[in-house]
Amino acid sequence: MKKLKVIELFAGVGGFRLALEDTNAYSVVYSNQWEPSTKTQHASLVYEARFGKQNHSNKDISEVVTKDIPDADMLVGGFPCQDYSVATTLQNSKGLIGKKGVLWWTIHRILSEKKNAPKYLFLENVDRLLKSPSNQRGRDFAIMLKSLDDLGYAVEWRVINAADYGMPQRRRRIFFLGYHKSTALYKQFKKNTPKEWIFESGTITSAFPISSTSSLITSFTIDEDLVSLSENFNVGAKLSPFQNTGVFIDGKVYTTKTTPNFDGKRTVLEDILEKGNIAEEYYIKENAYEKWEYLKGAKKETRTAKTGYSYSYSEGRMIFPDALDNASRTIITGEGGKSPSRFKHVIQTKKGLRRLTPIELERLNMFPDNHTFLEGISNTKRAFFMGNALVVGVVQKIGQILAKKISES
Repeated sequence: MKKLKVIELFAGVGGFRLALEDTNAYSVVYSNQWEPSTKTQHASLVYEARFGKQNHSNKDISEVVTKDIPDADMLVGGFPCQDYSVATTLQNSKGLIGKKGVLWWTIHRILSEKKNAPKYLFLENVDRLLKSPSNQRGRDFAIMLKSLDDLGYAVEWRVINAADYGMPQRRRRIFFLGYHKSTALYKQFKKNTPKEWIFESGTITSAFPISSTSSLITSFTIDEDLVSLSENFNVGAKLSPFQNTGVFIDGKVYTTKTTPNFDGKRTVLEDILEKGNIAEEYYIKENAYEKWEYLKGAKKETRTAKTGYSYSYSEGRMIFPDALDNASRTIITGEGGKSPSRFKHVIQTKKGLRRLTPIELERLNMFPDNHTFLEGISNTKRAFFMGNALVVGVVQKIGQILAKKISES
């Protein structure tokens, strides 16, 4: 089978590319990585070191002209979580202007301006996307679904926690796939009932089986234009109408709550630890234990804000040190560095307490060892990359099934 050509946006250090090219069914023909807040483009440098500079762009994607992006079968990316509201429509134009700098509208622009738009979309985001913003629960996701519907795509989505399927990290993310109406897969999607696609024949459930927590599939239409949707969707409601699983086709949402169905081998934190000598810098000095214990511990105290206002502050206890016989907690971008923190991982070893190494963090996201190692890149920055990355195994599994379905359709 001819490899499917892929456009990879918001590429980071290349998690999507690693996962998809490893299946042997995909080839990335264009990638873009741009970090607006830093002068040195560290992630892009790592990406180029691993995959080469060819067809890689280190330029603000919102300024890249669509014709400079080659045609491809699929567009992928873990785009930033922002405010996706619609600012205005343009008369006589093909579409709309979302808020400036919001990168969802860059994806939308590329899909709408390309003469041969990608037939498939594979996107990832934090799971709060389904319920943001807080004053219009689910509005942002509704805008995305409707904007894709306008461009001729059907969508299926699922919130997946990698650890629920035996992977080494508890990391919950929403993954969604788009199928253009010109594809055979779209036609198959349409032939199935939403329930069949969600539970039996869809791409995501074929990769990650589920059972239902309820036989109820809620359905509703999204038929307003994008500006009305932006202003009126679910105003004032306490809950989002979107559950953790669903499909959207022909303007209609079908959504339900599902639970993972997995009884295979599970990888735990202990399994990914490096053997042998670990550099001294990762060990926590005994005189700092108390500070770590305080930050990880339960708190109920009165605090005073800079304004002089006093307030009650409380938070629960974190497991400290981290349990070795379970999948790890989610890696966050502030994982690196020696300073005590509530959220950094700390493990107990024979030699004492220590933080995780960059290689161990890579393994938790199922990256190859030393994928982010590059001269001039600090260990703190390497940890930051992994806090921003995805679990490669999740993308790989969905990618395998998707390629199989495309070749058979």
